Amino acid sequence: MSKIIIVYASLTGNTEEMAELIAEGIRDTGVAADLKMVEDCSAALLLEYDGYLLGTYTWGDGELPDEFTDFADELEDIRLQGGPAAVFGSGDTTYRLYCGAVDELEGRLRKLGASIVQDSLKVEYGPSPEEKGLCREFGVNFARSLEAVSKK
Repeated sequence: MSKIIIVYASLTGNTEEMAELIAEGIRDTGVAADLKMVEDCSAALLLEYDGYLLGTYTWGDGELPDEFTDFADELEDIRLQGGPAAVFGSGDTTYRLYCGAVDELEGRLRKLGASIVQDSLKVEYGPSPEEKGLCREFGVNFARSLEAVSKK
């Protein structure tokens, strides 16, 4: 059975709620999903999983939050070649770069050889009732993408 890790940073609880909903979607497919706050794990932990999702809020004018900087730097030291990945997060459209940290994380993963299997999920502030369904669907789709890879 596949195992997926969801590593996230959340200041106000919005990204944490997204992570929990995504995990529900993954688990609904019968795939195991572990949730970890970014400050409680190292990037090397990703290598113990079949797929990984990274979630972050955007700080300031599009930057990664401080909690994610060490983890993001540690990514440089591990081999992600072909590892299935996706990114999600919350942001605020009043800033110049909406969910800029989400884009930065996705760019880093691509640069390091991870296989981005679906478009990033971005939500303004916390997920609305409709967006809660999108979060669950994001998890379902990610889990199914792992199933498709394992059947090849």
